[in-house]
Amino acid sequence: MRKTHSIAFLSLVTLFCALIGCKGNKVAPVSERIAKVWSASKVDENKVTVYTKAGTANVRNYTAFRLDLSAAPTVKYTDFDNNTFVGKYSVPSDTRLVLTELTPSPTGANGTIEFTINSIDDNTLSLSRTTASQKTGGTTNDYTLTNP
Repeated sequence: MRKTHSIAFLSLVTLFCALIGCKGNKVAPVSERIAKVWSASKVDENKVTVYTKAGTANVRNYTAFRLDLSAAPTVKYTDFDNNTFVGKYSVPSDTRLVLTELTPSPTGANGTIEFTINSIDDNTLSLSRTTASQKTGGTTNDYTLTNP
């Protein structure tokens, strides 16, 4: 009789612990966390900082830069020169963001731009472009983006 009570008690304790453990903060997938409008906070071209949001000695002006991922799977990408491209985006893995079918096609991109997702939290997204940007003289760019 005592053995049955012990097994039942241990079963209840295990179930309770499992439920408590499941109640913890679950992190939403990157594909959901990325679905916001992002603007440039800091931009590096070939590992050299060329823009900071409140900077007074910026080499390039990225104040127009926007990456609008708020209406999945549609992307609205506004580059530093205020040219806007519309297409689709996907997050095929937690470390990749792919913009496709961009129209008009960005210079040298054949309608596709791919980024490595370095990190993401509620208000900051760090991306590295996987191919050089012809608009910036063939540099490989790293973006620290913020929302809002």
